[in-house]
Amino acid sequence: MKEVLKDLLKNSRSDYFNYPVSAALVTDKEVYYGVNVETSSPAAGICAERNALYSAITKGLNPKEIKEIHVMSKTIGAPCFICRQALVDYCDMSTKVYMYDLEGNTKEYTLNELCTHPFSKENL
Repeated sequence: MKEVLKDLLKNSRSDYFNYPVSAALVTDKEVYYGVNVETSSPAAGICAERNALYSAITKGLNPKEIKEIHVMSKTIGAPCFICRQALVDYCDMSTKVYMYDLEGNTKEYTLNELCTHPFSKENL
């Protein structure tokens, strides 16, 4: 997975903040990929994690089928809080999140560990 994500970083459009990110969402049957796409207006861009998640949803995936989330960037970085919110809304809280840097270092958490006090539809 690390090599695929490293190669996928080349597709990132990170011309403004120079922080390329690639992501993969893994189910029992398929893998969905995404990269971050930045724009001159930061809110108009999209992170790799949400790009992969929304692509999977567009293809008909029930996000609860996602077993693992893999993210790679120059340095180990957890999904941003907007991505965490989307992941909380659509994925199971036991979903594993693996984060890698270009040096081969890895950190592993569950979505629940990254989002210990989530806001979700139960709060509405």
